[in-house]
Amino acid sequence: MMRSSTVELLGAGLVFFVSLVVYCWTLAPTVTLVDSGELIVAAYFLGIAHPPGFPLYILLAHLASVVPIGSVAVRINFASALFAALAAAMLSLVLAEILITPSDAAVLKHQPKKKIGQRSKKISPGNSYAETKDRNGNALVVFPALGSGLLIAFSRTLWSYATIAEVYTLNTLLILIIVFLVLRWRRRLIERRHGIANSGRGRTPVIRDYDALLYTAAVMFGLALGVHHVTVALILPALALLVYRTEGLRFFKSRRFVYAALFSVGALLTVYSYLPLAALRSPVINWGDPRSLGAIWRHISGAQYQTFFSFQPKIVGQHLADFAELTLREFGPFWLPMALLLAAAGFASAFKHSRTIFWFLALVAVFDAAYAVSYDIAEDKDAYYLPSFVSIAIAAGFGLRWLLQGNLFGWLVIKRRQVLTLLPLLVVPAVALAANWPFNNRNHYFIARDYVANIQNTIEPNGLLLTLDWQVVSPMLYVREVEQSRRDLKVVDVQLLRRSWYFDYLRRAYPGLIERSRDEVDAYLSELKQWEHNPDAYTKSAVLTQRIASQFQEMAQSFVTRELEIAPVYVTAELVIGGEEQYRDLTQWLSQQYQAFPRGLVFQLAADRYFHDPGEIHLQTGGLTDGTIRFDKDDVVNIKVLPIYKIMLVNRGRYLAYFNQHERAVDAFKQALAFDPTLKLAREGFDQSLSKLRKSEPSR
Repeated sequence: MMRSSTVELLGAGLVFFVSLVVYCWTLAPTVTLVDSGELIVAAYFLGIAHPPGFPLYILLAHLASVVPIGSVAVRINFASALFAALAAAMLSLVLAEILITPSDAAVLKHQPKKKIGQRSKKISPGNSYAETKDRNGNALVVFPALGSGLLIAFSRTLWSYATIAEVYTLNTLLILIIVFLVLRWRRRLIERRHGIANSGRGRTPVIRDYDALLYTAAVMFGLALGVHHVTVALILPALALLVYRTEGLRFFKSRRFVYAALFSVGALLTVYSYLPLAALRSPVINWGDPRSLGAIWRHISGAQYQTFFSFQPKIVGQHLADFAELTLREFGPFWLPMALLLAAAGFASAFKHSRTIFWFLALVAVFDAAYAVSYDIAEDKDAYYLPSFVSIAIAAGFGLRWLLQGNLFGWLVIKRRQVLTLLPLLVVPAVALAANWPFNNRNHYFIARDYVANIQNTIEPNGLLLTLDWQVVSPMLYVREVEQSRRDLKVVDVQLLRRSWYFDYLRRAYPGLIERSRDEVDAYLSELKQWEHNPDAYTKSAVLTQRIASQFQEMAQSFVTRELEIAPVYVTAELVIGGEEQYRDLTQWLSQQYQAFPRGLVFQLAADRYFHDPGEIHLQTGGLTDGTIRFDKDDVVNIKVLPIYKIMLVNRGRYLAYFNQHERAVDAFKQALAFDPTLKLAREGFDQSLSKLRKSEPSR
């Protein structure tokens, strides 16, 4: 009979292989939205990404970027797929490790009160949590582990990040490696302490081997903090519970605890030493320029994002509702919550057989969710719930075990018709696969690349584009710096003008732009550095706040006026239509000084109020309107990208109609209605222009 450890590894290998095939099939073929472009550029040039910098991810993604297969974007996208497939395989090993560990009930049952010098009663392997009524060997460990691994592999969130350049799949993998190592350390100590000899796994290791597992977990914890440290740190209470339930308080007073802490801190310092070393090279992306201790701390702590924390009951309540909605769709359609029902059964089973594991899973989910519902961000909010979803997937594995072990399927095992017991194993992951495929299949996802191309095709040589839209800036960074396309264009993120490090990038990328407005830039930059050094002083002083705002305005105005002397200037919709309070003065100045007329997906600035031909428009919109990709309502495509297409087409139609270009206006409104047939402004404009065309026909 095959050894159980070999069977578990084969099961994990199967999960890895199936997951990787699915991820490769659905892999994005180029840059995507949100942070993808910036992360690829940072990794490719060994730069520094946005806080907290993700140094371990940057290093590993850089290794992937130099593999001479496909484009740079595809290479780093594949790295995400590899990490996610390994994470799914590791989750199956985590569940198997839990199931073969003696349960709390078994330990207590075989640990009677004893006299001094008397050994504890030996626990046989049959007293482990994996004990089965039908004595079916490894089946009731491996089958649930397979199901749980495939379930997380096909979950909405992990799969969505497995096909793009992002940090979250590596983060999930490292969390699961840490959990696996701590669980194995716990099992070996329990087995040794209660006299389980080997369980078919060779000689019993000495105590140093157990500590090696713990110290390795500590090192991995420190390294994992070099990816997405917040979600990694949130599992610390659950890990502490495992240690406490295994060794008690005495462990936290021992040298072993000190050694583990030192290993973890050492790994943390090692991986984050990348930040100042990379900053000294002045790479293409040097976010935060973390050379000093203060700058390093601000970057690692994510100081610029701390304003997104909100503990207002209304906001937290809304986020809790969003979390519930995300959970309902995570493993299949909300109307068929098979995985969640299994998870509920699994939590109940864990509560009955092993309170330690029950509370471990509960703590992971509760601490993670409590943090995430207090963090008010939009684009990648689902990724912050990944530890909670991992906890649910593990619980669903318990549920599968309970289902296979129960009376409903027990008789099938006894009669050796084991193939039928695989039905729950196959159905639940299959439901997740079928439900999430339309949303996560990105093998024709050119939305970000098309978005950039549609803008680039509009802008004349050497033009300046001012924008607040990160969905423009991030993929354009990739297109410019990695693909070396349209390097004549000057693209300025107005929001990043509030960070001094960004001016180093602007000087490198567009030296003429900075030189032509050198006086205004120097004056503002001097003030900005004082604000970065002591932001509280500006918060408390209206005079200082007004001064830095005025200098920002003068610099922005200088960019526009000086660049218009040599080339066209363009702005994206949010700088014309408004909406962001802190840029209201700039928006008002632009509207007073210039006519902003639509050119494709941007507005071009003109010093007069006459008609300027907006040119023809030929948009690449694959995946947006053809139904090949489905988007959730909270997807960044629905929130940020599609509205721009609709807004700009409506504005094009209204501009043309204002100057009696009704035939062309009708075509623009038609294109807007193709994106959204219910768009009221487009429908009204279409009807009005069509009516005027019909009235003019007899006079022709």
